[in-house]
Amino acid sequence: MNSMAKPKVLVCDDEVQILRALRVILRDAGFESLPASTAEEALDVAAVQHPDAGIIDLVLPDGDGVEVCRRLREWSDMPLIVLSAVGDEEAKVRALAAGADDYITKPFGPRELVARLNANLRRVRHEPESTVISSDGLELDLARRIVKLNGDEVHLTPTEFDLLRRLATNRGRLLTHRDLLESVWGPGYAEDTQVLRAHIANLRRKIEPPEGPRFIRTDPGVGYRFVD
Repeated sequence: MNSMAKPKVLVCDDEVQILRALRVILRDAGFESLPASTAEEALDVAAVQHPDAGIIDLVLPDGDGVEVCRRLREWSDMPLIVLSAVGDEEAKVRALAAGADDYITKPFGPRELVARLNANLRRVRHEPESTVISSDGLELDLARRIVKLNGDEVHLTPTEFDLLRRLATNRGRLLTHRDLLESVWGPGYAEDTQVLRAHIANLRRKIEPPEGPRFIRTDPGVGYRFVD
């Protein structure tokens, strides 16, 4: 991303008032909005404009935000925040399982939205020390944020990468649900174990093929550890 340019944010919502409000909120925070009002339009805008992040409404006239997240995740690692009036746990888990990095319920506070957006962008920009962690065919390049399994690159979302990095850099050590949630998502998620389970399940599906080794061990009711 060009540091001199304003970060571009895809904003997809079928309510004109919400789009207008988000445009003002993001403009005042130093972002450029790329508006879309349908799922298809959001996918088209993303493909052409290559935004740095996305804010996607859950309910759209031609589909839902979960499917938009799933399709964007086929080719993009940009942070995705799902925005919805639906506050139930199942909707949140569905969105996160589809690759969303965060979930904000309407009505939302502008400062919270901008803070969450910036936090997700920081995770993507952050470049840790130049270290490669290897384990039984799995290779985690911390500096380049690249994961390979038996030489083939594995496509992880920014949140999945941060979760794997936290586990792998503490190899053999049990990390509690709270520790992982606070270190990867922030203090506001300390009790949200459903969010953690959804991402662990996604991560396992990507780095643990059916006949391959198991890298993440579950300590039921407590947390997870990267197998030493």
